[in-house]
Formats: sequence, C-alpha cells, structure tokens
Amino acid sequence: MTYIPDKSRYGGMKYNRCGKWGLKLPAVSLGLWHNFGGTDIFENGRAMLRRAFDLGITHFDLANNYGPPPGSAEENFGKILKQDFSAYRDELIISTKAGYLMWAGPYGEWGSRKYVLASLNQSLKRMGLEYVDIFYSHRPDPDTPLEETMMALDQAVRSGKALYAGISNYPAEMAREAIQILKELGTPCLIHQPKYSMFVRWVEDELLDVLDKEGVGCIPFSPLAQGLLSDKYLKGIPENSRAAREVFLKKSDVESAHDKIVKLNAIAQQRGQSLAQMALAWVLKDSRVTSVLIGASSAAQIDKNVNALKNTTFNNDELLEIEKVIKSE
Repeated sequence: MTYIPDKSRYGGMKYNRCGKWGLKLPAVSLGLWHNFGGTDIFENGRAMLRRAFDLGITHFDLANNYGPPPGSAEENFGKILKQDFSAYRDELIISTKAGYLMWAGPYGEWGSRKYVLASLNQSLKRMGLEYVDIFYSHRPDPDTPLEETMMALDQAVRSGKALYAGISNYPAEMAREAIQILKELGTPCLIHQPKYSMFVRWVEDELLDVLDKEGVGCIPFSPLAQGLLSDKYLKGIPENSRAAREVFLKKSDVESAHDKIVKLNAIAQQRGQSLAQMALAWVLKDSRVTSVLIGASSAAQIDKNVNALKNTTFNNDELLEIEKVIKSE
C-alpha cells in the first residue's frame, strides 16, 4: 500500500534550533541503532519510520556500523526511503557516522581521512543517497591528529556529500578543540551527540557549557539508559530483555538501580507520565539540548515517547526529589 503521510504531522511536534544555526530538529528524533538491522523484522522497522514521520519526527539517525550486521540498518533504511519517503527527502534530516570498526585492515575504523571519507561513500551507497544532512565523527581517535579527522568532515561537506558536520562521544576539551578547527576550516560544527541521561551525567560537568558558548547543538543518545529508565525493569528482569541477554545492559546494572527506578517511577506517576516519558522530558528541560534520540521496537512505543512532550517542565520540588533519588546510595 502506498504510504501517504499524515497531513497534520507538523502540528504536534516541537522543533528547536540547532545551537545558533538555522537548522531545526524535532525535539524527539529517531535513532536506528537497534531493531532496523538485517536480523530484525523489516516491516516492523518500516512501520516505525512511517509512524515517526506521521508524528512530525523528521530526523532519522544512523551510523555505518548499525545493524546487526554492521551496515544493514543503512541498507534497510535505504530500501524504506525508496519505497515510502523518496517524495519527502527534502522534509527529512538524515544523519550517519564513521568511527567504529567496519572492515578489516588498518583503514577500517577510527578517524583517518582515508577511513572517514571511504565510510561516507559506502554509507551513501547503502542508503541510495547523494548526500546526508549531518555527518559525524562517531568517536575521537587517539592515534590520529584531530586536524585530520576534522579536515575529513570539512571535505565531506565541501564535496556536497554532507550538509553539516558533527561530532559524537567527544569529551569537553577535545570537543572545544574540534569545534575550533572546524571553524577555522570554514565548516562549522553543527552538533554534538553525547551519551546523557539521569544516570549518565558527565556532559553537565563542562561539555554543555562548551556547546552553549560555541553555539553548537546537542542531541543526547541513550536518554533511557538502555531501557533502565522505563517500566521494563520495574518488576525484575523480563526474559529476552537486553539485561537478560546481557546485551549493552547487565543484570547487575538492573539490580543496583532497581530501588532508584521504582522511586523515580513514583515521581513520574505524580506528573501523569511514565518513567520513560519523564526521563525524556528531564533531558529536554535543558535549553542547551536541541533534540533527544529515542530508540524503539514498535510504532506504539514511538507514540508513547513523543507524548513526553506534553509535559517537559519541572517544578523545583520535583527536581530536588529526582536529584535526591539519583544521588542516593
């Protein structure tokens, strides 16, 4: 059946400027890290992308290594893009990244110019695109000069294969340096994608201030701490969950955080939200955050997460109560 997007899709979503730049991103963006790979159900991924766009989510975030197997999320996204979204390409923000292992040998990962630009070419081919909107250095390379990696991002933009450059997983001082190099090259850094949630708060130490000062956007990933900040683990560890399989999340992580998530869930219920909705709202409460990246396993889950936008304000009592729970031993 031909996909026809919801005509009211832009009515309910909030769009935020990316730092000081003209590009706006939806407050909630969809990440394709999990559930869109070659081992997943293709039609489920297709249904999720359709539903996301119907809800006003215009930003789809990928990386070269997303799958499994690596590359398969981009391949599947390319198929869905051709089938359902080819007429709406100019309404979409599509991002991808290079940094993690993709092929054998010394040029298959990290941040050399050779790897970064070869990876971008491969990503474009997999997705059937002439360009991506945002191209990221996925992680800093300890063995490659930062100038080389940033020059590769600059080349990607100047060649027309990317519209904007971004960085991900860069600590504050290295982010500051990368932003300065890109500025001098004439291709400003648009955005930083760090890991940030109620349970992972390193960005508050310095990074958010750096981004704010430099006018760079911020789009946190894993805002639900790999599912810890959802109702999935309130009553233990379900079979086939990430924690049960110890995939990105260990049983010990759930056990040590259990009391906290139960207490946080009680606060969320007082706010008329699920724990996941409150966790997303909590990240978005900071004006320095442009958008929050969600993952999803179903279209219904995307609906629930977007509903977090109905209440993104916190009073002082709520914030103090949340802090008390998070910092409790």
